[in-house]
Amino acid sequence: MEIFKGRTDCTPAETGYDGSRIDKLNERFESMIERRVIYGAEYCISHKGKVIAHAALGKGSMLGDGALMKPDTVFRIASLTKVFTATAIMQLVEDGIVNLSDYVSKFLPQFKEKPFSDIRIIDLLTHTSGLYPDSGCFDEPLPTNSWSRIADAYESWDRQGEFDWVKAGISAGLRRPVGKEWMYCSFGFCLLGEVITRAGGVYANDYIRNNILRPLGLNDTDFRYNADTAARAFCGSGSFKEYMASIVSGERTGNEQEEGFYDLLPSTSGGLHSTAYDLVRFGNAYAFGGRFDGVRLLGRKTVEKMSTPQLSGVPDNCWGAREPNRLYGIGFDIRRTPSFNYSDRTIMHEGAGASSLDIDLDEQLVAAWFVPFDEGAGGWSAEPLYNVQNIIWSGLI
Repeated sequence: MEIFKGRTDCTPAETGYDGSRIDKLNERFESMIERRVIYGAEYCISHKGKVIAHAALGKGSMLGDGALMKPDTVFRIASLTKVFTATAIMQLVEDGIVNLSDYVSKFLPQFKEKPFSDIRIIDLLTHTSGLYPDSGCFDEPLPTNSWSRIADAYESWDRQGEFDWVKAGISAGLRRPVGKEWMYCSFGFCLLGEVITRAGGVYANDYIRNNILRPLGLNDTDFRYNADTAARAFCGSGSFKEYMASIVSGERTGNEQEEGFYDLLPSTSGGLHSTAYDLVRFGNAYAFGGRFDGVRLLGRKTVEKMSTPQLSGVPDNCWGAREPNRLYGIGFDIRRTPSFNYSDRTIMHEGAGASSLDIDLDEQLVAAWFVPFDEGAGGWSAEPLYNVQNIIWSGLI
């Protein structure tokens, strides 16, 4: 199977990393592609600030059109967007505009009444607001979720005045009292986007673009495609491929609004696309105390706080976890289970479909990879995520 190599700064050995483990990583990816666990893989690994491995293999599309995965294939990173949103919130905290103890009602008046008046910014960041979680978190035949509530309200909207998607989204109330249970809530990060808009004085998508993406030189990362990124996009459907082609041809600009209500909401829960290389560059800003390549993203103490457990004795029962004490930082997952081989000071996040970003603050090892699930995975699979992480971390000498 052909492996396409991307740009690197040095050999693995030059940073004290065992390069033979990259061969093992490629071997495992090839096996998963052949077994149809994943369509393909794109990955980038950085150690001590230097990119030591950057490659891709397998299919670059789900459509059977012969497209191949390349090191610069652009992938929708889904929930990895949340770590960018958390970063933006913490920038506002550092600037004295937001405090994590602030009640959400300070920025969103729809939260002024009980039971929402007890929800703080930190509760949204740690998925402990009590708001209804994503569908699929619990084994329920007809789960309540904010997106369906917003869709129903949008359908009945008389187009008079402003559409209040916040009010519609919280109309179901709370599933659990505030702070009592960890429940993965993407809608909470959409609300954080609205907080960014109101507190930062600029639309959240633009705030993230102006204060995170462009300063760090993440030119392949954005909420909207341009002709270049559209030409390199991983396509999961025929309609998406046609849309990308229309952007490449200039027929569309990539800035058109989608149909329905989604463009009335900030894209801060899952709207970014990126490359593995860009994600590693972002991760290195965390690995080096909030600064990378002369760019200040955050202060060192802020990075320390974000990577420190913010919960105590809060259970997690999502996806059958049955975890009595969920470990979670600020916008980042910091689980410590038998599945992971990284250092205790490691922050990470997954994106549906799937993608992963892992940042080991002790080892200054950063890895990002895209592994779109194929039919053999039967849905979510640990092998291309957790098992791959173990291979990557096994190269540390």
